[in-house]
Amino acid sequence: MRWEGRRESENVEDRRGRSGRGGGVVLGGGLGTLLLVVIVMLLGGDPRALLDMAEQSGAPAPAGRVLPTAEDEKLKRMVGVVLADTEEVWEEEFRAMGKVYEKPKLVIFSDGVRSGCGFADSQAGPFYCPADRTIYLDLSFFRELSDRFGAGGDFAQAYVIAHEVGHHVQKLLGTSDQVRRAQQGLSEAEANALSVRLELQADFLAGLWARKAQEKFSFLEEGDLEEALNAANAIGDDTLQRQAQGRVVPDSFTHGSSAQRVKWFRRGLETGDIRKGDTFRARDL
Repeated sequence: MRWEGRRESENVEDRRGRSGRGGGVVLGGGLGTLLLVVIVMLLGGDPRALLDMAEQSGAPAPAGRVLPTAEDEKLKRMVGVVLADTEEVWEEEFRAMGKVYEKPKLVIFSDGVRSGCGFADSQAGPFYCPADRTIYLDLSFFRELSDRFGAGGDFAQAYVIAHEVGHHVQKLLGTSDQVRRAQQGLSEAEANALSVRLELQADFLAGLWARKAQEKFSFLEEGDLEEALNAANAIGDDTLQRQAQGRVVPDSFTHGSSAQRVKWFRRGLETGDIRKGDTFRARDL
């Protein structure tokens, strides 16, 4: 993916090392819930504070603190470029619908973070908090995605971001609020089924973004789409359950199977038409 040297979003906030640990609710939403059981990420420290200390005193970094690697800083820049691309695409899409797109914030954190939805640690993976309309991301998730699940590559990472932005789009359009209301009073299996449809629509929106961004920026390189499809396949509920517990329980799915996630991402990519992404009326997911 050709991203280096392009515009970065101004809506990225770096909170690495500033989150601290504490009580609260661990949140999912988006890709994070799927990896809650199987991902343990260890990062910590405020790189800017530590660098300031080193420059001023020449003293070594305090024990337990982690300085950012060159890879982390490159990932941060990539995240900023991808978020900027989503802003441009969704501003145009909302304008075409006669609406105004409100840009989300994206917070990069390490170890744990306090959000408008409560406290979450890195084990929750990337998530979108509708209460403060912010995406939260620990960069170590990308290494885990590559090392544990074999879904590496910068466009696989872009897919993750675009999926969470998809949840923001759903919030702005009122879809996610409708789903939450509809889930009240339902059985767990019925509520999970609605969650699956919400998540698959976010995959569709990620695919739609990929198509529109390619038309606008011509940023894709050979193998990029395969990276995104591989990531969608790697984090399906059935694949993760089989890895974690050796068996699959469809009624407990909250994000969709690998085949479903690939299908809806591909549909968004192929159609580029938001009207084709109504997973709630689709008979065959």
